[in-house]
This record gives sequence, structure tokens and C-alpha cells, in this order.
Amino acid sequence: MSYYLRSASLTNYVEVARAVGLDPHHYLRAAKISRDVLLDADIRIPAKKVGRLLDDSARDAKVDDFGVRMAELRQVANLGPLAFVVREQPTLRRALESMVRYMGVQNEALAMRMEESEGLLMIRLHILSDEPGTLRQATDLAVGVIYRLLSVCLGPSWRPRSICFTHAAPASQATFLRVFGMPCVFNQDFDGIVCVAADLEAPLPSYDPVMAHQVKRYLGTLLAQANTTLPDKVRELVHVLLPSGMCSVDRVAQHLGVDRRTVHRRLAQESTSYSDIVNEARASLVVRYIDNRERPLSEVATLLGFSSLSAFSRWFGGQFGCSVSKWRMQQDEARNNM
Repeated sequence: MSYYLRSASLTNYVEVARAVGLDPHHYLRAAKISRDVLLDADIRIPAKKVGRLLDDSARDAKVDDFGVRMAELRQVANLGPLAFVVREQPTLRRALESMVRYMGVQNEALAMRMEESEGLLMIRLHILSDEPGTLRQATDLAVGVIYRLLSVCLGPSWRPRSICFTHAAPASQATFLRVFGMPCVFNQDFDGIVCVAADLEAPLPSYDPVMAHQVKRYLGTLLAQANTTLPDKVRELVHVLLPSGMCSVDRVAQHLGVDRRTVHRRLAQESTSYSDIVNEARASLVVRYIDNRERPLSEVATLLGFSSLSAFSRWFGGQFGCSVSKWRMQQDEARNNM
């Protein structure tokens, strides 16, 4: 399926592109994105076009931190309808839980999940795409935006336990350090933020119970109109759960509040299957993982849910028609010819 997001996702793109020496309108044309998106924040854009635009801009400008630079300039208001969610919840934890629920209203391509363990809360973020690609800059932008949201709500002195990225460390970490106010950790098994859970119980001064009720009704209407199907929900869960090592049809069914037979039956009604969706997710994720040469292939196999490196290698050969080393050589040749 195709995933879409609001054109607000390109807020500050023009400013950052110009700051690194690019003509933003040239890159928008190359990505086949209308200039109208700069004037209307609610135009729906295919997520793959945005991801390609940001990655191409970062590559040509020779900066590893393009997405983080965009995040640095973001405001809570740029979240659109989700900004109401943040402002009309009693605590930041409740605000984040509502964001998870209503994210699809404006950004079908961003999967967000929260997991709590031993007093820590992990906020996992993942960019969904219907084609393989690294989507590195879009992912960095998403992590930066959520960090900015937390910082605005908790104050400038607040710091998370860690800021995590699956990609390798950039050549220069200066922008990451400036934006996040602390060293980030790279080559992790997920993109996102680890917080002390108790920090998120801080009350939000903007909370108004009456307004909160109106906001919930409004977003509930939008959510009903979003027409998200069960296969869409399964795809999102598989993309998020697969790298955690906890992806199974039973666990997906548990998240959806149904049993595994219901999942299989309803997927069959949509002419797909759980195994098909897992394979699609692996094909999308593997490109992001193996593009990072510092990550061992044995670790890639584990993140994709394979029991052994040999099983992963067989799958990769069947999926891409070559070995990982040959795939990397082909990618290097393609980049050198650009």
C-alpha cells in the first residue's frame, strides 16, 4: 500500500536546503512534489517521495544531519491536529498515548509505539514505506520532532535517558549534540527515545477537561474517516515489532484485541496473509540495516526475525537475487555514477 503524510512534514525544508547550498525548488521538482505544499500544510504527499527528497538533499549537500536540522526549527503547532492532543491531556504520558492512537489521522507513514520496563519508557519510531529505502533523514526528523515536543512540555533542563538511532554515527555529531543537548547513541536496534517513565507523569498546564472532550470527539471523527484496514494495522505492528524480537501473529493479534484466527481470516479476505506482510516488512527494513556497514549481518538477521545468519542469507538471495556483499557493491557503483 502507499503511505501518505501531511505536507506539514516539509516545514522548514526550504530554509534548511538553502542553508546547505541547495535550490529547494529544484529538488521538489525532481521529487515530483508540487510547490503548493509550501503554502498548504494539509496536502497529502506520498511518504516515499518525502523520504527520497530528504535523502537526496542530504546526499547532494554532503550533510548527514539534514533531517535533524529540520527538526531543530519545529514548533508544537506544526503537528496540526495532533497539537490539540498534546495540549488537551492531563499528563505528557497521556498525550503520547493519544498521539499513538491518532497518528494515522495525519501521518500514515509514522508508526509510534511505547514500551515500559523497569521504570524506563521506550518511544519507538518507524517510518513505513511501500518500497525499500533507508529513509534515514525522515527517521531522524521524526525522532527530532518528538524530542522537541518532550522538551517543550518538560522544560529546557529535561534530558531523556538516551536518544537512539539505528544508523551509524554521522561524520560530525555537532548538530545532533546541539539539537538534542546530549550525545546520541547509534547502531541501535530501534530509532527513538528512552525516558524515565516518571518524568512523563508531569501535569500539563494547558489541560482543560471540557476542551479535551471536544478534541477527543473531533479526532475520533477524523479517525473514523481515515478508513484504516486491518491489513494496514498489521503492517504497522509488524514494522514496529519485528526489530524488537517480539513479532509473532499472536502478539500482533493481542495488540489488535482479537485472536490469531481472526487475523488470518481477515487478512485472507483482503487477499494477503501474515507471512506476506512479514516478508514485505523484512524487504523494507533490510535495506536500512545493511546500508549501515558497521552493523554485523548476524545482528541484521536477528533484527529481521531469522533464527540464523544462513537463513537470512538464503532469504536475501531469493528476495534480491544476489548476496549482501554484491548488493552493497551495486549500491556503491550507483552512487559513484550519480
